[in-house]
Amino acid sequence: MFDIGVNLTSTQFAKDRDHVVKRAKDAGVTGLLITGTNALESQQAQSLATRRPGYCWSTAGVHPHHASEWSGETAATLKRLAESPEVVAIGECGLDFNRNVSEPEQQAYAFDAQLALAAEVGLPVFLHCREAHDRFMAILTPWLPKLAGAVIHCFTGTRAELEACLAAGLYVGITGWVCDERRGMELRDLMPLIPQNRLLLETDAPYLIPRDMRPRPVSRRNEPCFLPHIVEQVAALRGEEAPALGQQCDRNARELFRLTV
Repeated sequence: MFDIGVNLTSTQFAKDRDHVVKRAKDAGVTGLLITGTNALESQQAQSLATRRPGYCWSTAGVHPHHASEWSGETAATLKRLAESPEVVAIGECGLDFNRNVSEPEQQAYAFDAQLALAAEVGLPVFLHCREAHDRFMAILTPWLPKLAGAVIHCFTGTRAELEACLAAGLYVGITGWVCDERRGMELRDLMPLIPQNRLLLETDAPYLIPRDMRPRPVSRRNEPCFLPHIVEQVAALRGEEAPALGQQCDRNARELFRLTV
């Protein structure tokens, strides 16, 4: 089972990153993809991945919250990072109209620029979409024939949105949101609809700790070592065996991100 979304650069992991990675390995997690959310954190993510070859990889991108920071220098930094063997995707990029930390037009500009970069360097994209589906798909769709692949990370949308993403050929990343009795009930009903070869699993640590773990963790910080719980819950919702699902999702991740180790 491969965790495709870990914010290992977060200050919440500043004191014990090595232990966090060890706990993930000990829990049976087979690899980590460290998320880059702006130019600086993308550089930090790549640096962290170089310290754990064959187990950690990273993305390079600008999250929609940081879209107002987009510049020619940012683009150059991401392009340089994309030449590193540890960097296997462009992103996290996309649209987030839930909070509009950056203005919608800034988000759209940075998103389109990163799709162009991904097409240029031949890497798949690691996508973010929240309350922006129509605009998101309008920007993404023309680029899809030119992209090496795409995953919509932390999918929390509707059935119609899921069907549109699948029809577009996207992989779908599922987090511990599906374990949240307050917000994840609709998402639970969608789990059987995702084809086995398009499903990816992630913790989005340190965020989105699975709320239904028992006993409850002492800390509210999520960790990649909790991925087995998400695998078990998703497998149950799909009527599948957890070990087989974990192995399938590992294969899916390695195929999308072209991992040879």
